[in-house]
Amino acid sequence: MTLNKKTIIGLFLSVLMLGSMLSCKAQNETTSKKEVESSSDGHPKLIITKAGVEEIRKNLGNIPIFDASLQMAKEEVDAEIAAGIDTPIPKDFSGGYTHVRHKRNFFMLEKAGLLYQILDDEKYAKYVKDMFFQYAAMYKDLPVHPQTRSYARGKLFWQCLNDSNWLVYASQGYDCIYEYLTPEERETLEADLFRPFADYISIGNPKFYNRVHNHSTWGNAAVGMIALVMDDDELLQRALYGIENDGLDPNEKDNDGGFIKDPEGRAGFLANLEEPFSPDGYYTEGPYYQRYAMYPFLIFSEALNNAKPELKIFEHKDGVLLKAVNALLNLSDADGDFFPLNDGQKGMSYYSKELVTAVDIAYLHGGRDPGLLSIAKKQNRVLLDDSGLAIALGIKNGETKPFKKESINLSDGPNGEQGGVAVLRNEGIEVVFKYAAQGLSHGHYDKLSFSLYEDGQEVIQDYGLARFVNIEQKGGGNYLKENKTWAKQTIAHNTVIQNESSHFQGKYSIGSKHHSELDFYDFSKENIKVVSAHEANAYPGTVLTRTMAVISDDDFEKPFVLDLMRVTSDKANQYDFPYYYLGQIMETNFEYTTPKMLEPLGTKHGYQHLFVEGRGQANQQNIKLSWMNAGRFHTLTTVAGAEDDVLLTRIGADDPEFNLRKEPALMLRKSKAKDAVFASIIESHGSYSPVSENAVNSHSNIAELEVVYNDVDYTAVNIKDLQGKTKLFVVCNSNTSKDAKHEIEVNGNTVQWTGSYDFK
Repeated sequence: MTLNKKTIIGLFLSVLMLGSMLSCKAQNETTSKKEVESSSDGHPKLIITKAGVEEIRKNLGNIPIFDASLQMAKEEVDAEIAAGIDTPIPKDFSGGYTHVRHKRNFFMLEKAGLLYQILDDEKYAKYVKDMFFQYAAMYKDLPVHPQTRSYARGKLFWQCLNDSNWLVYASQGYDCIYEYLTPEERETLEADLFRPFADYISIGNPKFYNRVHNHSTWGNAAVGMIALVMDDDELLQRALYGIENDGLDPNEKDNDGGFIKDPEGRAGFLANLEEPFSPDGYYTEGPYYQRYAMYPFLIFSEALNNAKPELKIFEHKDGVLLKAVNALLNLSDADGDFFPLNDGQKGMSYYSKELVTAVDIAYLHGGRDPGLLSIAKKQNRVLLDDSGLAIALGIKNGETKPFKKESINLSDGPNGEQGGVAVLRNEGIEVVFKYAAQGLSHGHYDKLSFSLYEDGQEVIQDYGLARFVNIEQKGGGNYLKENKTWAKQTIAHNTVIQNESSHFQGKYSIGSKHHSELDFYDFSKENIKVVSAHEANAYPGTVLTRTMAVISDDDFEKPFVLDLMRVTSDKANQYDFPYYYLGQIMETNFEYTTPKMLEPLGTKHGYQHLFVEGRGQANQQNIKLSWMNAGRFHTLTTVAGAEDDVLLTRIGADDPEFNLRKEPALMLRKSKAKDAVFASIIESHGSYSPVSENAVNSHSNIAELEVVYNDVDYTAVNIKDLQGKTKLFVVCNSNTSKDAKHEIEVNGNTVQWTGSYDFK
């Protein structure tokens, strides 16, 4: 392919790109190659438009949230202008000075460009222009970044991913000052900076650019954004459909363990819209990386919508991008923090800049949902563009309504057939149940795992990732080795581990071929929310089936969680089942011994990172553990056999650099069992005030939990409270049709019901 091909429009472009069209023939109708006409309606035209600028100027001073956002940006950029432009020679990892400086610069390029358009103050255009020419002078002789950790090294940054970040934001700044520059100045910047930059992150790094991953989404968006500013159709085609004849094997893996391309060998922005998103808008890598990817997905789509409306990008795959915003907001707790499924840093929330972008753009192009205005009000800032103006006017006009989070089931996989994630919500209790696909290279080996929240507070936690993002002292701000040896391993999650080996042996090549299967879910009743799924491939010859319910009962202070994990196997195994509770133990009902010297629980698959702080054995039918955290009490009651072991563990073994959080777990162990049922209830109850020093309702309300029926077709448990009242929960293990009629005998009584489960 000729690297400096001139812009060709209309039918000539279609003829020129015929070979590319043939190579993409496997794409479905929505992703087929389209003739893209050049746009020459003037600038700005990407995120902020000429018409948008006029409307913003008309309303300034009368749109409080927009005015405040504008003032914040002005103060920030003015301070940078006063300090002077610095474009240091790159040398650092994330968190180091050169990395942070270049990152700061690309944010300023975008913000200063917007300020120029809105305020019509030439000093902002000059600042952007001067910085661009400083980068142009540097870039033409800039070598590859000296840090060698990445599989695709950038030039300004240690990885092409961050270089792509730079170009996405810089493109917006260039669009805003395009008409301020002379034709000669534009020609210089495009020849010395923008075109070489786009070529380097794409043609120069096909393993980075031509894949299905959030990395390549950023790369595709970067090339596409600058293409739209420059009216470069060849670059735009490269952004939408990837590099032709890249020489890569579609089955090749990158250094993160992910496939280079999707199963049909496609690449480019549209392929990244197809494969990772389910029809429900769930992004297979998990909410943390969905949040990160939503910025390039939406900002490039906004630009395409404005500059190339004929592509109808927001209608692609039945409007999946707009669905994705709703899905992502529903994957956050009561405080707006995203659930840390797969690699995910705790505390990342919908207050991030990416979600400001997502909410604003989704509001403008998704039917102006008034619920999004309530999220925008909490974020307390908007984009300085057309979508931010729409949000500001909606809030000003009193159109805000609450964004309601209810129980939701989100499918995974491009066709919604690769498992999924369910969130069960009831009176402040949230259960996050993961039965999804592997999640590409950021996935963890934790089929049928769960975490539990109460009013935004973790009760049973998912560890998240092992990384201190952008903190230089900790591995240059990058992933730590403990992310693979601990955080990804099954033992780090609240699910069953067989024979001290992670699901799929902890191998991506195996895990990426499989996913769990949904059996049923039911959110239709006020008092109970239920989901059930099974996993048949984590261990050969073993099937795991887990049913989780959040149940509201008048005899309990708060809704409680019922957890049934059923294991069937073709041979006897050791089964470990941890619960990673957060807080201080209040009491137990079992005897245990504590060692004088702490020893690791095992040697591999994450077991090497667990200290054993206590060992006990089940001495009665139920094991109980009560703990307190954040002024609230919680109790785990679980059915146990006489031979079952109980381990009190703590994360932190084999961790000489103290990279792991030292957090506890209770682990149930069945040493020699072919089939097993782990039945548990988790209660939230009572409170403690350090001011009044008063403990209220600090004890469990469960008198007894008993498995009263279990065979290939049904599993049933009796729940007896302290008042002597008994409730029966029964779940179907085979025929889970909602219309099927069932009958069993339990303790001499006939139980009949219709549907997948019964609670009475």
